[in-house]
Amino acid sequence: MSAVAVQEVIIQAGERAGMLRIEQAGPVATLIMDNPGMRNAITQDMWQQFEDLLAQLDADDTVKVVVVRGAGSHFSAGADIASVQKILHDPATGQSDGGDITVAESAIARFRKPTIAAIDGYCVGGGWQIAGACDIRLASERAVYGITPAKIGIVYPLSGIKRLVQLAGPATAKYLLISGDFVNAQEALRLGLATKVIALDSFWNDVEAFALHLSARSQFSAQGHKALINAMSAGAGDASVDGLSAYWQGQMAVSEDAAIGVAAFLAKETPHFTWLRPHED
Repeated sequence: MSAVAVQEVIIQAGERAGMLRIEQAGPVATLIMDNPGMRNAITQDMWQQFEDLLAQLDADDTVKVVVVRGAGSHFSAGADIASVQKILHDPATGQSDGGDITVAESAIARFRKPTIAAIDGYCVGGGWQIAGACDIRLASERAVYGITPAKIGIVYPLSGIKRLVQLAGPATAKYLLISGDFVNAQEALRLGLATKVIALDSFWNDVEAFALHLSARSQFSAQGHKALINAMSAGAGDASVDGLSAYWQGQMAVSEDAAIGVAAFLAKETPHFTWLRPHED
């Protein structure tokens, strides 16, 4: 998001070296992982802020799309290695299978509105879990991906493994997790880790333009399709998916977006959709 376009920094969380902050420009909010001295490595304080900040963005009806990025020239080098065992620890179970990382990843994945990971520079380890949980991953041509638990002798959180298998398939997941090798942007695109690769000189302008493009689409349509696709990807049974589809079809009966969209199409005009959130019975 360009400095001119940014209206204001509306939220800032964390008081140590790293922080999460959110900037909003019109209907697009940008969640920034800000720890550039460590290539935006995510500290435990930062992991613990994702859920609350996303809840605030979810409740803010002026926000239509969320872009997730790192400050400066890197997306994120992943979890802060110095405290990774503490970050992964789940006090409720006594296990080290995700902890604060899985909570943050899950908060992004279940976020109602469209999310875009804008990946420049390094996207490594836990940074990939953040990117993988977003709906769309736009990568600059200099992006570098790595899923590296084999380099430090840990097992990746189960939530991250499942999402990697869903996106890239079991063979690619094995290659990335067992080797810990880095892949460039074009290879990431081929493997299913990126949605699109964009030239560096236009990357941030293109990300901004695409986010604004999504924000003009029907939120009703975007959120309904996202909910259905997420349910299918999670392995929900046919009955559950059918029930969810019936729910959204019922919502369409009380939404004005369909009438707005059809009228605009027939008049060859740009639609201005009004739907914000599901109707409460």
